[in-house]
Amino acid sequence: MQLELTEEQKMIQTVARDFGVREVEPKARELDKNGTWPAELVKRMGELGLMGVAIPDQYGGAGSDAVSYALAMEEISRACASTGVIMSVNNSLVCDPLYKFANEEQKKRFLTPLASGKKLGCFGLTEPASGSDASHMETVAEDKGDHWIVNGAKNWITNGPHADLILLFVANNRSLAAKGTSALVIENGTPGFTKNPRDHKLGIHAAHSCTVFFENVLVPKENQIGETGAGFKIAMSTLDGGRIGIASQALGIARAALEKAVAYAKERKAFGEPIANKQAIQFMLADMAMELDAARLLTHRAAWMKDQGVRHTKESAMAKLFASEAATRIAHKALQIHGGYGYSTEFDVERHYRDARITEIYEGTSEIQRIVIAANTLKG
Repeated sequence: MQLELTEEQKMIQTVARDFGVREVEPKARELDKNGTWPAELVKRMGELGLMGVAIPDQYGGAGSDAVSYALAMEEISRACASTGVIMSVNNSLVCDPLYKFANEEQKKRFLTPLASGKKLGCFGLTEPASGSDASHMETVAEDKGDHWIVNGAKNWITNGPHADLILLFVANNRSLAAKGTSALVIENGTPGFTKNPRDHKLGIHAAHSCTVFFENVLVPKENQIGETGAGFKIAMSTLDGGRIGIASQALGIARAALEKAVAYAKERKAFGEPIANKQAIQFMLADMAMELDAARLLTHRAAWMKDQGVRHTKESAMAKLFASEAATRIAHKALQIHGGYGYSTEFDVERHYRDARITEIYEGTSEIQRIVIAANTLKG
């Protein structure tokens, strides 16, 4: 694994950092408070090449790599976790599988506007009755020759209320379980495709999600991504990369919490001196810094392996598991260091505390990550 960043990677990191500090961070608290969709920030991310970081420029992307994507995700998520996950879904869960599995016509039709930021995508796998058990879906597609008829529902669809299209996973033969699933693209406005109002959640308030419904939705076969029956394989491959994105989001949240804890510890005085001089505070900061660094190394290793084209299922799961749980611990300590002020909405650490928690749940819970890591470890 190469630890030194390339000049291109440093450039993308700088672009994302400058954008995050100047344009995203000043708006983050209000976006969270009001639950406002950051439309202008999403548009700007498209203009900066951040909506398709690792997609070749011939398909509208920045033409960079997974490490660059991880770096950019950390910077944007440090500024605003909601804006970060909007970026993550479009990059990891929509653009990446379309680049890997779509045919050339589909790449031009769907991928190019998504990677360039002209359109926004969402990912439809989780259902009301199946989250972790994604091989047993109740959203079904009936084969009608030149088209599918889709019925069912998906929930917790991040970007759903605002997305122009959904990469949807359906059961085309439920008797075959995982081998009886397929992937389809359904565009906004297709008859029978409807959306609930946005969900109300503990954190990431500005990253809207919703439940979507399909009632006798006609989907032409040219909107099918990959082969019939390959849906579960596409979904699991996609999540391998998606977990790198969520690990990077967790890094950004954790880093923001640590930076604010350090600054506050230097300013706040107790018993005649800054609390940063107190060993109890120093030990907390030491643990926070160590966990953040370890999480970043795990995340960058997984991203580097993805760039090498080698299997990274276990490594992505490790990165996502450790980074997400570390983010929760770091945000918890940051709030504790702030004392009563940390519990106030006037300080950002309570937002980081709330935002961190979801990283242990979406794109595979911590329990699922442990199952994935154990299974791959036992294989040898």
